[in-house]
Amino acid sequence: MTKKGSIFKTISSYYGKHPLGILVWLWVTTMPFIGSTIFAVNYDLLNKYSLNGMADYLTYTIIGAFLMGLALLPTTLIALASGFFIGWVSLPFLILGYSLASVLGYGLGKVFNMELTEQLFKKNPKFHAEIESRREKEGSLVFFVRISPVVPFAISNFLFASLDVSLYKVLIFGIPGMLTRTVIAFTAGIIANSYLAAKESMNTPLQWAIGLALLIIGIIGIYGYLKKK
Repeated sequence: MTKKGSIFKTISSYYGKHPLGILVWLWVTTMPFIGSTIFAVNYDLLNKYSLNGMADYLTYTIIGAFLMGLALLPTTLIALASGFFIGWVSLPFLILGYSLASVLGYGLGKVFNMELTEQLFKKNPKFHAEIESRREKEGSLVFFVRISPVVPFAISNFLFASLDVSLYKVLIFGIPGMLTRTVIAFTAGIIANSYLAAKESMNTPLQWAIGLALLIIGIIGIYGYLKKK
């Protein structure tokens, strides 16, 4: 078995020499919460804007991609707001925005963890061997991490980049994994009479039950990835 202490020592040594990497991890961990707080105070500004034509929807897609990819706002919040303020017509563009945000977040993870994976594999060959033995199950890891409500979108992008999961699998398996939570939040926005009511509807017993079910599914799926043959 790979020694956990050795892995953590490698990680701490890497970030000791790359303090910017620590700041970036702190950013993707805390900024979605800060962004949500700011948005909660200023959400009514969206009433001043309307989308008319393909150019507007593409602009919405790009802005959403940057907000999600740079961890400025949580994906669920953007889905909720999109459903309420724009409606069903924005759903395909939201999914496209997810895809672009995944590429952006994954790319940033690669940049700020450029040498981490290489050092981990070089100094911990057993860990490298364990990761390589699970390459064929990477798709399931991506899917179940995405479907889990406790792993934030921005953090999962950095996680996939650090584990050297291919971007192709992040997109092909990640988007379907996100669709369940996306559609739930989007629908809550669609049927609500006000944005505040839409937010409150995400905290009902039914929503908590769905979240718990998705969490259990995610845990089972991740365990299946970690379990040795």
